[in-house]
Formats: sequence, C-alpha cells, structure tokens
Amino acid sequence: MTRSGTSETSLPNPSIVEPARRWIRERHDAEAYVASVCFKHGPPKLTGVELEWTVHHTDDPRRPLDADRLAAALGSHAPRTLRPDSPAVPLPGGSPISLEPGGQVEISALPQPTLTELFDVVGADIAHLSNLLADAGLALGSSGTDPHRPPQRVLDTPRYAAMEKAFEPMGDAGITMMCSTAGLQVCVDAGERDQVADRWAAVHALGPVLVALFANSTGLRGTSSDWSSERMRTVLATDPSRTRPGAVTADPAAAWAAHVLDTPLLCLRRDDGCWEAPAGVTFADWTAGALPNPPSVADLDYHLTTLFPPVRPQGYLEVRYIDAQPGPAWMAPVALVAALLSTPSTVDRTLDACAPAVDRWIEAARDGLADPPVAEAARKVVEIGVAELPNTGVSPSLATSLADDVHLRLDGGTP
Repeated sequence: MTRSGTSETSLPNPSIVEPARRWIRERHDAEAYVASVCFKHGPPKLTGVELEWTVHHTDDPRRPLDADRLAAALGSHAPRTLRPDSPAVPLPGGSPISLEPGGQVEISALPQPTLTELFDVVGADIAHLSNLLADAGLALGSSGTDPHRPPQRVLDTPRYAAMEKAFEPMGDAGITMMCSTAGLQVCVDAGERDQVADRWAAVHALGPVLVALFANSTGLRGTSSDWSSERMRTVLATDPSRTRPGAVTADPAAAWAAHVLDTPLLCLRRDDGCWEAPAGVTFADWTAGALPNPPSVADLDYHLTTLFPPVRPQGYLEVRYIDAQPGPAWMAPVALVAALLSTPSTVDRTLDACAPAVDRWIEAARDGLADPPVAEAARKVVEIGVAELPNTGVSPSLATSLADDVHLRLDGGTP
C-alpha cells in the first residue's frame, strides 16, 4: 500500500536515538505519531488481501489440531510463532504465512495494482498451501467459524497467553475469537488527503451491508447458531474497547489516535516470558508515568497491533469485518469493495446507498439480509458495485462471474 513520511514532533532526534527505542513522554507526541503512521496519503492504487482459515483433519474435522503436525505440513513456510527456528519462507507468490492462536492459517498477499494480478497471485498461493496441508491429511475450513471444535489454543506464546487472560473475565467470546474464527481482510489505500475522511466513512458504512451479504458463520462448537455471522457477533462481544468500530469524523486520524491512547494495554512485553498487563492501564496512562519506565515508539507500534476494530488503519485501511469464504468465493467481496471505492463519485454514491443501514452492526450479524434496512442498502450497494466492476481492470468474463456471485449472495444463495 502507499507509504509516506511521518512527523514526530517533540520526539528525540532520530540521528541520536534508534527510532524504535525513542521514549514517549507526552500524549500529544504519541497521538501525532499514531495519526502519521496509521493514515498515509497518496493516490489509491493498490489492493491487498489477508485470508484466514480454520484447519481441520480431513478424516475427522472434530479432532483437535496438533502443532507438530501443522508445522510438519507447512515445512519451510511455517511461521516462527509455531517453530522458532523456521526459515518462514513465503509462499511462491510472495505471501507469508502466519497463524492465529487456535492454529488458523493466514496468508497476507502482497498488494497488487490490479485485481487480476491479485487474484492470480493469491489463487496460486492458496493452491500451494492447500496441497501442503492435503499431503498431511489436513484441509482448510470453509466458514468464518470453527463449527466442529471448542476453542483451544495451539500456539503457546506470551502474547496469546496474555490475551487469553485479559479476555477471560469478559466471558468466552475472547477465547472463541482467538481460536475459532477466520476472516477475510481487504486492504485498500487510504487515498489522497482530501479523500481520506470519505473513504474512511465509506468502508465503515459498508460494514453492516457486507457483514450481512457475505455472512458465512452459523456453526460454532458443534452446534448451529441463529446468527448469520457468529464470527462478527463474537468479535464485537470480545472487548468493546478494542473491537468496536472507529469513530467516523471529519478527522479520522485524530479520532483514531485518541482512541488508541485511551485503550487499555492488552500485553506488556517483558523478558521473563509473562506479558500480562496491569488491568485498566491505558497507553495514555503509561505515557503519564503509570508504569516504572516510559513507553517507546516500539511499544506504541506493538500496542497498535492489539486493537481489532472492523476497520483498522495501518497506513492503509484494513477492512476486517467479512467472514472467511469457501473456496474461490473470497474474490467476490474483494472485487466489490474495490469497485465501490474505485472513484470519489462512487464513494459518494456508496455512502448514500448505505445510509439506511449505518451502525446496524448487531442487526446485520444477527439477521443478515432479513433485516429490512440492511437489505435495502445491500440492494443499492450491489447495483452500484456491479456496475463498477468493469472499471476495476478485470476481464469482462471475470466481471460477469463476480457479478453473478454477488447477486447470488443478495438473493440468499450460497457459493
């Protein structure tokens, strides 16, 4: 995605101190840093995708997943959270593999200038990954939740142990989110300075619509759920301070920076292996002296990774609210997001179309397209997006196929 310089007013001179080790002692310095690194400006050119899947034994998807078997299947591609001595070689198309706490496999595709290139690269990497797993008797899941097994951590890392401990008092949503959910994340450029607020607003307004349109998680722990997207229900219930949608304002960078500073610490990295954070201490408290040592820029960078909102700014906009899709069905939501953000005028029309469903996150996750305001918005959004698909650079035949997939979902079908 696009990158630009950052401004760190009042922080120590980077020629004197290693940047990541600079101390942060003032809230306004931390907020300025967050705003500068999370919202990069530039022409929207690239699209990326991150795909997660639960992993199951092909002979019995209810069997617990074994870390050693998964590591052997992934071989040289295994991430170091699974095998510290792994070379962690990216897949042939360049996508590195990472793992979620329950052993869910994730690939993070390199952003591409066209959807055609993105689909080709990711398709090849998915095929390679699927073959690796198949040789070990494993298979990728096909939904946004694990419908077969209770949540159980496969990865034993200080970060995930601290997360589990922090989420435990809030109920079982936290461990479920960590170990039993899988999502599809679309990564798009934030846009030019005068476009950022509208693009930020649009990807949030689209949230309830796309949650409902591509809902694919009705099973959990061996039982069926009445919710269309059990995954989104679980995420929103985990810890509202870090999973609720960001504020839609005229200055999203400032609003996001303030939210980051006011969010409690989830992990506090230490050398002794225990990363549990003191309860209720926010990053702003840390900068104000709540802990013995001040935080560094590296600590702030790490804190940013512990927030899980439906849309997360990372220099680009990471759209995180879509359930994992079966097989190649992931391409339709990616293409629809790209089409709806393709031009400033399309963004404006998308915002208008989504007006009936703005903020109906719970209704969309629970009722899907059975919620009348969400269904109304979805029909308008699909009409706009399908009309714009030919302008995304895909071939006419692929545009037709993608449009068919989107209309199928709108009509209540499954891919």
